[in-house]
Amino acid sequence: MIEARHLTKVFDLSPARARRTLDAGPDRARAVREAGGVLAVDDVSFSVERGELFVIMGLSGSGKSTVIRMINRLVVPTTGSVLYDGTDVGGMTPRQLRGLRNERVGMVFQHFALFPHRTVRENAAYGLKARGVPRRERLRRADRALEQVGLGQRGGAYPDEFSGGMQQRVGLARALTTDPDVLIMDEPFSALDPLTRRSMQEQLLELQRDFRKTIIFVTHDLNEAMRLGDRIMVMRDGRTIQLGTGPEIIARPADGYVHDFVSDVDRTRVLTAAAVMRPPWVTAALGEDPAAVLARLERSRARGAYVTAPDGGIAGVATPEALSAAAAERRADLEHCLGGDYTAVPDDTPLVEFCHLTGGHAVPLAVVDRDKRLVGVVPRARVLDAIASAAEDRSEHA
Repeated sequence: MIEARHLTKVFDLSPARARRTLDAGPDRARAVREAGGVLAVDDVSFSVERGELFVIMGLSGSGKSTVIRMINRLVVPTTGSVLYDGTDVGGMTPRQLRGLRNERVGMVFQHFALFPHRTVRENAAYGLKARGVPRRERLRRADRALEQVGLGQRGGAYPDEFSGGMQQRVGLARALTTDPDVLIMDEPFSALDPLTRRSMQEQLLELQRDFRKTIIFVTHDLNEAMRLGDRIMVMRDGRTIQLGTGPEIIARPADGYVHDFVSDVDRTRVLTAAAVMRPPWVTAALGEDPAAVLARLERSRARGAYVTAPDGGIAGVATPEALSAAAAERRADLEHCLGGDYTAVPDDTPLVEFCHLTGGHAVPLAVVDRDKRLVGVVPRARVLDAIASAAEDRSEHA
C-alpha cells in the first residue's frame, strides 16, 4: 500500500546544493556536515502493507519523525519517493495532495493538538469540518468515533476537563472520524504515565483487531514497539539499522546497537504463541476413518489428535481410547470421538499470558488465528525453552 524508496532528507541546505553534496563522496553525513547542513534521513526504504501496524523506532535524532512527515509530504524529501498504491506523492498536484492528507491519511500527535475552546465532540469532528462535511453528519461520525475510544458519553466536555490519557483518546477519535486509509501516529503515548500508556496501547490493539487500519506508529520505546508492531524498523543516525518482526529482532539483532537495545526487553511479553508454536504431530478431519487416525497416532506416539471442521476450526480432540472404541464399533467418521479436553489461544497472545496453560491436557496448547482456525500447537517443552532463553539473556546483561 505504501512504499518508501531511498528517502533522504538534508536540512539547512538548498535542495540543489544538498543533492550535489550527497553525490560528493562515500561519507555522505560528513560531506553534508562540512557543507553546513544536517543529514536527517539517509537512504531509507520500506513498504507498509494494507492493514499492517508498522512501527518506526529510534532514539531522539534518529530521523524517525522526519520519515513519517515525508510519508504525507509535510516534509519534502531531498531525494527519494513515496508511493501510495503505486502513485508517487511527489507527482501530485496541490489539490491531490490536500485530498490525500484530508481523506486518506490521519495523524495523531504526542501533544494532542486539541482546540481548548471546542468541545470534545467538536474536536473529534474538526477534520470533517475542514473537509466541508455538513454539521449533522460530521457530529454523527464524531459520536461514533468517540464511542469507539470509550468516550461516548463525554462529547460535551472540554479538553481541560480530561486527563492526558483521555485527551489522547480524543486525538485518536479525531483521526478515526475521517475514516482514513492510513493512520500516522507520532509518539502518541510517550507523554502519558505508564499505566495510562498501557491502557492506550490496549485500546489501539483492540481498534486494530476490529478495523485493520494501516498504521505507521513512531516510538522511542522498544517495549511499546514490540508490543504493538507487526513489523518494526529500527533507526539510528538517519539510517535503517534493522527491519523485521519483534521476535526476529530479538532473536537475531543486526548489530551491537540493536543487541544492546533488546537486551532489557522481557521476552515473555514479546514472544507470542505464533513465535513459539510448531505444527501439530497429528490432525484429522471430521470425516476421517477412526482406525486410520488411530494408526497415525500410534506411529507418532502423540496422546491425542486435534480434529478440524471444514472451516479449519477445532471440532474437538480425539484420544487413542476414543478412537479405539469408535474403530471397534466400526464408526465411519470421528463425530463420536470428539472430546473437549484442550485449551486454545489466539496466535498473537504473549508467552507470559499462556505459559501457565500448557501441560494440563493430553494434547498441547492449540494456537488459532483470528478466524479461529488451528494454525499450530505449543508443547510445554517449547514454553520452558523460551522462558529459559529469556532468563539466560537477562543474566548475561545483569
